[in-house]
Amino acid sequence: MRVERRVFLSAEWRDLVMLNYEVEPEILQQHVPRGVELDAFAGRTFVSLVGFQFLRTKLYGFLAVPFHRNFGEVNLRFYVRRRDGGKERRGVVFVRELVPRAAVAGLARLMYGEKYDACPMAHRVERNAAGISAEYRWEWRGKRFWLSARADGAPARGAEGSIENFITEHYWGYSAKSASETIEYRVSHEPWRVWGSTNARFEGDGEALHGSGFGEILRRPPDSAFVAEGSPVLVHTGRRIF
Repeated sequence: MRVERRVFLSAEWRDLVMLNYEVEPEILQQHVPRGVELDAFAGRTFVSLVGFQFLRTKLYGFLAVPFHRNFGEVNLRFYVRRRDGGKERRGVVFVRELVPRAAVAGLARLMYGEKYDACPMAHRVERNAAGISAEYRWEWRGKRFWLSARADGAPARGAEGSIENFITEHYWGYSAKSASETIEYRVSHEPWRVWGSTNARFEGDGEALHGSGFGEILRRPPDSAFVAEGSPVLVHTGRRIF
């Protein structure tokens, strides 16, 4: 019988702008940690550029650090799976994660081996009866970047078998602390409601931000885009699986 891992961090993830791009699997192979394999939707492999609000953050469920409770994050992630006994675990791997707080970035690197860095960031979210608009801006090594989306109407659960369902229904994180060491951790949250977006874009030098191979991908319009409402989340402590 498996013992549930302790909760390391509790927070709310809100107003997630998610731009999804089909990518050749070969581009991602160097980033795949040992012990997991690429996950695909209808035979297609995706990366997602994501901006969101990290709110009401607490360590171990009770420790709130002053000036580090509410902030934005932008990341580039892709999707993997792992067999654990007779069950399949579907998770994400991050190519890079950016936050405006150096202490947050350092703690995430230490605890999970994640590729966090700190940089100046700002965001704006407007929500009303007509829909939602959200944008995330940041500066990285002297260059400026912008991620935004607008959507009309009310949010709804992604239908089973939809791209929205595939992108949001991954509840594990995997990181490579070294070429031979893989960390696995669980992220618990309710299924998210989403707004489909036909007006979403990214501006910036994707190759400077995420490395060779990603510049051309991020220059084109996303293959799908939506805004996820988000929810409270629990990030459990990690464990080494290799």
